[in-house]
Amino acid sequence: MAPHPDTKQIEVQLTGIFQRLFEDPSLALRDDMTAADVENWDSLNHVYLIVEIEKAFGIKFTLAEVQSLKNVGGLVRLIADKVHAS
Repeated sequence: MAPHPDTKQIEVQLTGIFQRLFEDPSLALRDDMTAADVENWDSLNHVYLIVEIEKAFGIKFTLAEVQSLKNVGGLVRLIADKVHAS
């Protein structure tokens, strides 16, 4: 699947959300990054993260979508798909 043209902008915006939520201005996202790679990314912060992403992008995730996510790359693709579908 070809990347959406605005994937880079999504990554930039997502990085800001991660940096604020996890209070780490040096946090740099990678496609293969998972919760295990980020200090304090626990189940509660995961909920906060999803809520912040939904607000920032004006989208809503289903529980199945959230549960199916494996890494940040998958999250970026899901956001791009939802933004383009709305």
